[in-house]
Amino acid sequence: MSQDASETPPNGCAHPPQLHTGEAPILASASSKARTWLLIEHNGPWASHLPDSLLPEKVHALVERATGLGVRPQLIRRTGRRPRAEDQGTHVLVAYAAGDAPWLAEGVFADPDDLDLDALVHGVVPESCILVSEPVFLVCTHAKRNACCARIGLPLARLLSRELPGKVWETSHVGGDRYAANLVCLPHGLYYGSMSGAAALAAADAYRHGEVVLDRFRGRAGIPEPLQAAEHFVREHTGELSVGGVAVESSRSDGDVTEAIMRCGGVRFRVVVEPAVFSAPCGMACAESIKTYRLVSLDRLTPVRYASHALT
Repeated sequence: MSQDASETPPNGCAHPPQLHTGEAPILASASSKARTWLLIEHNGPWASHLPDSLLPEKVHALVERATGLGVRPQLIRRTGRRPRAEDQGTHVLVAYAAGDAPWLAEGVFADPDDLDLDALVHGVVPESCILVSEPVFLVCTHAKRNACCARIGLPLARLLSRELPGKVWETSHVGGDRYAANLVCLPHGLYYGSMSGAAALAAADAYRHGEVVLDRFRGRAGIPEPLQAAEHFVREHTGELSVGGVAVESSRSDGDVTEAIMRCGGVRFRVVVEPAVFSAPCGMACAESIKTYRLVSLDRLTPVRYASHALT
């Protein structure tokens, strides 16, 4: 399951090693609330929590405004030597990750108050922002939040930056530091975790070609975790890897059990999932349990059967 600010201990890297090597399950752990994104370039130090960072007053106000609207704010910076901060305006990337046609745009604002976040929330490119045609890759390197993110994330960010110059940013906490190194692919908001260099390069290359890689795929942000699990199991069952190849038509929950009707090409599937627990033993001192999901059933639906299972 994804971690939010209340679940993540600052600093330290005490997670069992299985969590960083892909041995533990990480499916259905992408941030379920991140449908719109605000990325603010900031080369100064990052505090453990973004609101505590030393940002210009108007940038702080921009972060607060974004948070109030449900937009996910992130700090970003380039890997390696970074120029001193100069009064050249606030450089931002904004992403709309919802629906079938997500987009990414960027702009520079002398006054951050001029950025129209209301437009972003409604899926409209804000005025003075320009659409970006190439995907962007975020690697969490937030050392003040958790040491693992820097120890494992920084080498990954450097590697990807060499292979994909201009398309990779270090970023602040994206959720789930137990799965460091974490990679986010925008504009779709695809999350990957426990990434090695080879795995990250494969995931980035696949995304540039409109596909996902199921190995170490945490899920797509902005989708409830049980539905991320349902998507994962349909992809695993069918071999469908195109980014938009699997979609949720409808769903309902009964207690902890979730039933979803999933569309994959011209075929529909009824998928039932429920929570499960993975225990990662590494001695009495650091055993850790992770909530994941188990596939209860997956059935291909004929038109008649689909009608009999129609959900509202």
